Amino acid sequence: MKKLSIGLFGFGVVGEGIYKVLQKKSLNIEVKKVVIKDPSKKRNARTELFSTDKNDILNDDSIDLVVELIDDDKAALDIICKSFEKGKSVISANKKMIAENHEFLIKKSQENKVSFLYEAAVCGSVPIIRNLEEYFDNDLLKSIKGIVNGSTNFILSKMTNDNAPYHKVLKIAQESGFAESDPTLDVEGIDAKYKLSIITLHALGKRVKPEDIVCQGITSLHPFDFQYANEKNRVIKLIARCNPSENGETISLSVLPTFLKKDSPLASTHNEYNGVIVESSLADSQFFYGKGAGRYPTSSAVLSDISASLYDYKYTYKKGVSVRLPTYDCEAKFYISYQGNEFETLQFLFESIEEKFESRERNYVIGNIKLKKLKDRQFLNQANYSIIQID
Repeated sequence: MKKLSIGLFGFGVVGEGIYKVLQKKSLNIEVKKVVIKDPSKKRNARTELFSTDKNDILNDDSIDLVVELIDDDKAALDIICKSFEKGKSVISANKKMIAENHEFLIKKSQENKVSFLYEAAVCGSVPIIRNLEEYFDNDLLKSIKGIVNGSTNFILSKMTNDNAPYHKVLKIAQESGFAESDPTLDVEGIDAKYKLSIITLHALGKRVKPEDIVCQGITSLHPFDFQYANEKNRVIKLIARCNPSENGETISLSVLPTFLKKDSPLASTHNEYNGVIVESSLADSQFFYGKGAGRYPTSSAVLSDISASLYDYKYTYKKGVSVRLPTYDCEAKFYISYQGNEFETLQFLFESIEEKFESRERNYVIGNIKLKKLKDRQFLNQANYSIIQID
């Protein structure tokens, strides 16, 4: 074990929490400097610890580990690249910045022979990246699916259990600190796309751009859909899914609202918790569960990466890093509910139709759809439609 000197970017709830824990623990770790935006804001640490100049960390040769916890993805990318060039390892929780620049950042860190860790960017306190890197490194994975966004899971749990409308539950989530004032990244499934992109690289060695993942958020879900789920003994969850083909040549990727049977472990994953099911040829099915949103789960993952840095831990990417476009040719069963006379428009989505229902309140149709049609049909993002995969 070596001694670590840390330069911390950001002193919000996570940054301050990490600082306080490191002050209490008997580890060979020192937070030497913290770079912040607003010097006038009162903070619970000594004044000389803080700076507004990033070079106070980047140009300090005694600092060997940078912990980046800011919400500006462009500034974060600049900080990380310059840290690598200065020979400093980096820990980050910025999933957008990582997902959009993953291959470049891996190459940059390897060129400079430093570590780049980011467990906190994916599932909060659930150590899915470390397990994919170490436990499943030589096992052929059959599928990965899970709830990877605590904010949307909190909202869906409340809508299911309290029979509450979306706008009221969103307000509760924001007041509880589980959703941002602008919740778009969470509720439209964008955050989950970033995380699925990162997971796919560690699971399969395939680099997939977030914008190439089929995605539908939860904002268009209707109370009728939750009533239907209850009648069919199911629950609605936002599921991120990665399915490689048997020969490993193609991958199907999606983030979609999904009807799950109530006996599924993901159906029992409530509120801000995350859950991921990994299916492999040897270990069969394994379920990872833990808090995915909030101050302490994120802090836990960052602290785990800091501890690993004491031993010079690095991701090894044993399965490689190759760019891949996902396939959209596979099909699955879907339920689409809608208002009014829209069936003539919707029927062209389906390869086959199993059921059609009409009522004064709302209509629905069930059948098989190819992912390609979902990706091409942007009108399904309109509030008039709810599209839900049936697991």
